[in-house]
Amino acid sequence: MAYAAPIQPTAPTGLSPQENEALQASIFQRLHPRAYLERFLAEGFRPDGRTLEGWRDVSVNTGSISTADGSALVRLGNTTVVCGVKAEIAEPELDAGNRGFLVPNLDLPAMCSPRFKPGPPADDAQVLSDRLNEALIASNILPLESLCIQPNKSVWVLYVDATCINYDGNAFDATLLAMVAALKNTRLPKTTYDELTKRTICSRKAERIPLDIKRTPVSASFGIFDSNRILSDPTAFEEPLLDTTLTVLLDNSTRELISVSQFGLGSASTDALGSCIQAAKKRWGESKDRIQL
Repeated sequence: MAYAAPIQPTAPTGLSPQENEALQASIFQRLHPRAYLERFLAEGFRPDGRTLEGWRDVSVNTGSISTADGSALVRLGNTTVVCGVKAEIAEPELDAGNRGFLVPNLDLPAMCSPRFKPGPPADDAQVLSDRLNEALIASNILPLESLCIQPNKSVWVLYVDATCINYDGNAFDATLLAMVAALKNTRLPKTTYDELTKRTICSRKAERIPLDIKRTPVSASFGIFDSNRILSDPTAFEEPLLDTTLTVLLDNSTRELISVSQFGLGSASTDALGSCIQAAKKRWGESKDRIQL
């Protein structure tokens, strides 16, 4: 019985050599992502042209949502996050009568990336929302007592809702920056509590009051690849290939270290941890003049 020789794949006709080379690189990237990244790192660069310690450009715009009490839009490379703060009045908890509420949440809709599907919130969104809540609490950005209108009667609830418009990795850093900027942009109406009617009255004519922001937390995330390579500000392509991720949380005003968190199955050495902390301080030291928070 005769066997036909296997057919060799040929490049599509009509492509220039440069286009054909780009197509082959794209196919190799999809089929062998780890080897693709390793080849770049061996030359000291990453697929987007950055060095291993390089950061993507970041920009912050505030006050773009007129219907919110505070808002911000953050672009971190191709990752874009919009955040709005909505204030409501509620009764405090019984055991914390003079404390208001800060409720952060991140939505990762299907439109922002093919990795997210329509339907209930993805696990990634819930994990990131929990991490953002922990970061805001650890930094004590806003004393919850400052949200009290009348002890045991009336307090403010701040819903800090962020939505990722375009996802290209490192959503945590971008979202935290958007939430902090939106909170600093928030203005609340002057309120009083009427003991006779048992109602809270908001004044529309009086000048709105900014929040009592005490600290300005910012974060810098790093990916550990192949146990010993540290990648600053990882992209969506790099994230699934990482052994672990380190996030350094700082006070943007004083450069004080607030916390360091690690996620993933791998572990980072003490030297890697120290390098990440120093790189985070340098990152935000250089960005402070360009990003007003």
